[in-house]
Parts: sequence; C-alpha cells; structure tokens
Amino acid sequence: MTETVARPDQTTSPEDAAFERQLRIDLAATYRLADKLGMSELISTHISLRVPGPTPAFLMNPYGLLFHQITASSLVKVDFDGNILSLTEYAVPRAGVVIHGAILEARPDVNCVLHAHNTYTIAVSAQRDGLLTLSQAAMRFHGQLSYHEYGRAASHPTERAKLQEDMGDKWVMLLRNHGFLTTGRTCGEALISGYFLDRACRVQITAQCAGVPLVMPREDTFESGIQWRGRDEPSWPALIRMLDQEDPSYKD
Repeated sequence: MTETVARPDQTTSPEDAAFERQLRIDLAATYRLADKLGMSELISTHISLRVPGPTPAFLMNPYGLLFHQITASSLVKVDFDGNILSLTEYAVPRAGVVIHGAILEARPDVNCVLHAHNTYTIAVSAQRDGLLTLSQAAMRFHGQLSYHEYGRAASHPTERAKLQEDMGDKWVMLLRNHGFLTTGRTCGEALISGYFLDRACRVQITAQCAGVPLVMPREDTFESGIQWRGRDEPSWPALIRMLDQEDPSYKD
C-alpha cells in the first residue's frame, strides 16, 4: 500500500471523502506501528495527520483508546481550535490539540506530527547538551533538531506560540524533561524519524553508562539531516505488509 500525502488545495467532494478515508487508514496504521515500536504510553500520547479541505483540520486519536485499539473509523477530525468535526463518542485530548494544532498551523510543509514520551528520549532531553552526534542514527538529525524547555501545561494558551517559535523550521524537537516531536510530509516520515531518534538516544545513554571517554565522529563526516528525508521510503510499505499479515483490523 502506498502512503497518501495530504493535498491542501483540495475542496470538498466525493473524491475528498475517499481521500480522507485513505488518510485515516495511513494514520491508523501509524498508531499500530508506533505501539509495536515502543512509542506509546497508555492513552497519553498522540499522532496527527493533516486533512485537506476548506476548514484547516487534522485527524488524531480519540481520548480513551490505546494505540493498538485505534482504527481508521475511530480517528477524530478536529479543527486547529479543537472543535470536533466528525461523529464520535469520544473526546479528544486538549493537550494534544494544542501541540499538534500549533505545529500544523505554523508549518504548512508538515502533514504528520508524532509526539511520544520514550524513556531514552526523555533522558537525553534532560541532559544539558541534548542529543550528541555520536552514532549514525543521531547523524540523521544533524541541523534538524530543536529544543523546547519544559514550562506550562501543554493546554496553556501561551504554550502554543512557544511551541511554534521553538520548532522553527526544524523537523524534530526534543521537549526537555518531557519527550519528543517528529514531523513529516507523510506518516512514514514522522514514524521512521521517531524510530531512529529513539535509537539514537538509546545508543547515547548506553555509551555514557559505560563510564569511559566517548569517541565522537568528525564533523566533516556529517550529512545535513535534511538529506536523510526520503531515504526510508521503502520501509513504509514493508511495515504495512507486516501489519497486514499480523492484523489488518486497523483499516476498519
């Protein structure tokens, strides 16, 4: 299955309904895969995907479902202010609306935002120097990583502007003492960035725990993080094939 990329110039039509259906399938698959890859925390984190149309909107998880329970039809469509635009028996997480709405509003080049609280990314976010470029996984984020200081609750009005300011034009952000955000033009880009960010943080904490001096790669060997975009495209259909073989109920 190929991944669907939102087209912001679309208008409401029967074709749009079919397009939104495919977006829902993509995002539901992302939730299932994020759970398998260790990027879920009960019902406390979220992934969003922009939906084209006359009203700026995005899909996200209903508050109360675990990632592995999410299906295409259970996803909730909301506008950037958190108003629910689709039929649902669930509420949406207010903090999630603020975080995702802020990034999608400020970044028209971003369609998908993944927010998670992985242990190793939190540990690295709490270190003064943040992510060190000491592994190939970490090199993916060279020049593409920003930081957001821990402050008010995500649902606080001032947090929206601060998130937008700190994200800037980067594609990945470590939330100090909290977790991370990865973004992408597609679900696959955001998910795979999250996977490699977690690996980079695992390598860093593991290497530091050895208690010996670290050998750092030469900076002239680094590639710009932006050059990694698109290299993982074959991974997405491979992940979808795995999901379809194991449990295709995410499409429901």
